[in-house]
Amino acid sequence: MRELLATGGPFVLLGAAALALAYWLVQPNPPKRVVLATGAEQGAYAEFGKRYQEQLARHGIEVVLRGTQGSADNLKLLEDPDGEVEFAFVQGGADRQRQPDEPPPEGLVALGSLFYEPVWFFYREDSARRLLGRARLQRLAQLAGWKLNIGAPGSGVTNLMLRLIDLNGLEREQLTLTRLGQTPAVVEFLEGRLDAVAFTSAPEAPMVQMLLQTPGVGLLDFAQSEAYARRLPVLAPVVLPRGVIDLARDLPPRDVHLVAPTAMLVARESAHPALQQLFVQAARTIHGEAGWFQRRGDFPSPRNVEFPLAKEAERFYASGPSWLQRYLPFWLTNLVDRMWVVIASIIVVLIPASRIVPPLYEMRVRSKVFRWYGRLRQIEAALEREPSAAQARTLRQSLEELDTRVGRINVPLSHADELYALRSHIHLVRKKLLSLEGA
Repeated sequence: MRELLATGGPFVLLGAAALALAYWLVQPNPPKRVVLATGAEQGAYAEFGKRYQEQLARHGIEVVLRGTQGSADNLKLLEDPDGEVEFAFVQGGADRQRQPDEPPPEGLVALGSLFYEPVWFFYREDSARRLLGRARLQRLAQLAGWKLNIGAPGSGVTNLMLRLIDLNGLEREQLTLTRLGQTPAVVEFLEGRLDAVAFTSAPEAPMVQMLLQTPGVGLLDFAQSEAYARRLPVLAPVVLPRGVIDLARDLPPRDVHLVAPTAMLVARESAHPALQQLFVQAARTIHGEAGWFQRRGDFPSPRNVEFPLAKEAERFYASGPSWLQRYLPFWLTNLVDRMWVVIASIIVVLIPASRIVPPLYEMRVRSKVFRWYGRLRQIEAALEREPSAAQARTLRQSLEELDTRVGRINVPLSHADELYALRSHIHLVRKKLLSLEGA
């Protein structure tokens, strides 16, 4: 065993060192903490952020939620090289600085589109009566003289609403535009100091749910939704079905046409691949069910994204989760997934090197026997010089010591013949020595 350890040990240590170096370079396990930029409190992004937090906590990942004013702020945080934010929700068309034909910022990747974010344009019916002479607002072009909140600076709705106002031929001076956050804007709206408020949000947002069921609050029907989608490619026409809010109360009482950009999950390209994989899997769980505007399985999707699709997302949409995850915990599956190529490379390199181990082991075992032949040859050569009686006794003592040491040698059974050959040779020299003493 000692010889086996002495010969195979360095080889094992070399393999372990190569594996440790590969682990250090690849860093297969993700960090335990990640920052996700969401949005305003009581908005859809904030609500979905909590669900992602719960999903990743099951794998030991702490998701820190960073509240912002919306998509524009989230993009700035992602592009900040010194910032902590690595993942964020971003609304389609939220980048006001980029023209439609410009490439997206470098270093950012999309993990997929998540859900439609309809433009919820709520108005007070009493304001419509006062300004239009009827209870219903029919088109954005009728907004001249209205007090309208278009979202806080940094939110995605601001840029979108300004573009919609321009498309309808309205001069911005014809409206009183405010830039309040979502909660204070709703307070002002309900108290009558604003005529209308605009959100872009998933229907899960508490503010949207509340306003949809508030008496005296109307929701603009974008009857020209198809035309808006043609003029602004970031928009898609969607329909809020009759009765989807409350079947018993028949809310809404008719189909409502809306326009909707698509919310995306965007990450830094440098974010750990395992974290990207976890976020995509969480997106499938959170957004994969049927909703007001999508059927089961429509989201998350690799379509309608404005950034290059991350490689982890491409692999997930093509083949789904790894089959190992059905039987192994995520950390082990991830370790195998990230390291198998490296381990295979190390094995390919070490297999040729391992061929030297058996000859080296055999050489070390045989050397335990053959190194004593040198001492035996010395004794035999001294006998051939016809020693005196005193020298013969000294040689005999040396021979007996040699025989005693050889008797203590342990070798595998496969090499026992060499050991017994040495002992028989010692016996031959002993016979020669005894015959010399007799003479």
